[in-house]
Amino acid sequence: MLTRVRRSWEMREGAATDEAVYLRRRAFMTGVAAAPLVLSGAGRALLAASPEGVAGELYPAARNPAWTLDRPLTAEGPVTSFNNFYEFGGSKRIAAAAQALKLEPWAVTIDGLVEKPVTLDVEDLIRKMPLEERLYRHRCVEAWAMAVPWTGFPLKALLDFARPLGSAKYLRMETFHDPEVAPGQRSVLGFLFDYPWPYVEGLTMAEAANELAFIGTGLYGKPMPKQNGAPLRLVTPWKYGFKSIKSLVRFSFTEERPKGFWEIVQGSEYGFWANVNPAVPHPRWSQAEEEMLGTGERRPTQLFNGYGEQVAHLYEGLADEPLYM
Repeated sequence: MLTRVRRSWEMREGAATDEAVYLRRRAFMTGVAAAPLVLSGAGRALLAASPEGVAGELYPAARNPAWTLDRPLTAEGPVTSFNNFYEFGGSKRIAAAAQALKLEPWAVTIDGLVEKPVTLDVEDLIRKMPLEERLYRHRCVEAWAMAVPWTGFPLKALLDFARPLGSAKYLRMETFHDPEVAPGQRSVLGFLFDYPWPYVEGLTMAEAANELAFIGTGLYGKPMPKQNGAPLRLVTPWKYGFKSIKSLVRFSFTEERPKGFWEIVQGSEYGFWANVNPAVPHPRWSQAEEEMLGTGERRPTQLFNGYGEQVAHLYEGLADEPLYM
């Protein structure tokens, strides 16, 4: 019998959460590295499709040259076909299921500790913001990584629009909740508990105002695909990917620190800070290395995913709080 010896850094497939179905990961990586991604006609149409009615004529946006990469961009195919989106299931192959997401109408609410709460159409919000393209690294807590050209706007621009009160200490973000189209949000008899929908995440006000924090509205010069978090998603490249909440509908400014979705589900493994840190292993695997999506190339993980110059000062004095947790 053949016995495979697992590398010290390598996570067990499907180990990210108890529900994750991380099928044929190594075969997928090897196949993409060996040859161009081959898609059926239906698959090509899926990846080429742009979200309907979300300011499509604004793309591509001008690239901001301040944000460059130390590695090649990841090919579009793997990025748009290998996704965590638990609203549509625990598998990475949820791109087809995510097409059920309805983007019209899509209302965005800004409330809580702000001068004037407001609800507006997502397209109206996008047109008020300074769109640009940024090249960012992305690191998943599951140890895979990618290099992505996001289109969107600085989160600071939304803060300026929202005009939060001085008493606001945190930004709480919430995703859509529609069990009619998102099967993962439906109650399932026999489970010990239901997931705490809708998905929630949060940042401190200092994190939200940081120059790196970004609201993604597009990808590869086109409007954001549904499976990647259309029409709005958070992009925080110095944090593990589960912090970058998808398909946002609400931004609330609060005095109390919000508790995120995975912090509620598995607080011993996923916490508020979620900063990329190679020295702090996940309880079930090492974070010392990462594997590039689409090529299988392994790289050493960088503290703050290589963005320490921009964000390390945000965490001074927090030595007693684990950066990962």
